[in-house]
Amino acid sequence: MAIHRTKMLIIGSGPAGYTAAIYGARAMLEPIMVQGLQPGGQLTITTDVENYPGFADVIQGPWLMEQMQAQAEHVGTRTIWDTIVEVDLAGGAPFRAIGDSGDEYIGDTLVIATGAQAKWLGVPGEQELSGKGVSACATCDGFFYRGKKVAVIGGGNTAVEEALYLTNHSDDVTLIHRRDELRSEKILQERLFKNPRISVLWNKAVESFEAGTDGTLGHIALKDTQTGELSTLTADGAFVAIGHAPATELFKGKLPLDDNGYMLTEPGSPKTAIPGVFAAGDVSDHTYRQAVTAAGMGCMAALDAERFIASSNYEKEPSAQAAE
Repeated sequence: MAIHRTKMLIIGSGPAGYTAAIYGARAMLEPIMVQGLQPGGQLTITTDVENYPGFADVIQGPWLMEQMQAQAEHVGTRTIWDTIVEVDLAGGAPFRAIGDSGDEYIGDTLVIATGAQAKWLGVPGEQELSGKGVSACATCDGFFYRGKKVAVIGGGNTAVEEALYLTNHSDDVTLIHRRDELRSEKILQERLFKNPRISVLWNKAVESFEAGTDGTLGHIALKDTQTGELSTLTADGAFVAIGHAPATELFKGKLPLDDNGYMLTEPGSPKTAIPGVFAAGDVSDHTYRQAVTAAGMGCMAALDAERFIASSNYEKEPSAQAAE
């Protein structure tokens, strides 16, 4: 088992984590980033990115994350592909975390940038048919449904973006929404309504996903939210796009969370209830949830971590990026 010591430990990657790492490395904090199961976060499953500042042309999400990682490593960040399974924050700084590998990570400060994960409907057939016609990522799995009939469930930005993306592969895309109007940005709605490949089913809730004779998705059972009428929609693929939940399970009972599981921080700051522990990105942001705001929060976390170390009187352990 290896023990890794650093002035700034970052759990999770993505725009928040990588930006914290860049600023932390430039401040000589020798950051170690434990990347988690999905290095790069949600942008690694996003194709076209057209709202991140600095790029006149559309860029690809995975490419942007590769560039952020390369920049962080170039200035001195050490990235480790491991998943944290346990954290010890009770004694204050330094903070300890245990990885799935068995390695121990010790940081004088801790930046939590674990992001968010896709939400599921929790209806019959959803998990049983996962990977067999039911998915939560159109950009990951849309290619497998070229020329087939697909459906997207949801009414926010995620759902509309998924539906628009799927028209690259399918001429028959149905958006299913439980209300009579969408919650997505107006510009996305305009694109959706103008696209002849997309139709919308209003006031419909998914009751279940049903398998066909071959064991893959055959149809979706629906219920009208106003009349209660039951109906079915034949589909080869269904994409659940109802948003994301913050990845804070690891910190329950150790840091204050709100009713939806988002990490609570000091207003206008990434500071959590424990001095020296900071939260950045979608793990604490339930309002904006954008790559650029996550990056800004990562910057703030690194600057606050630098100030914490400079002003703290606790006796630090010797800092070394790895020790057996």
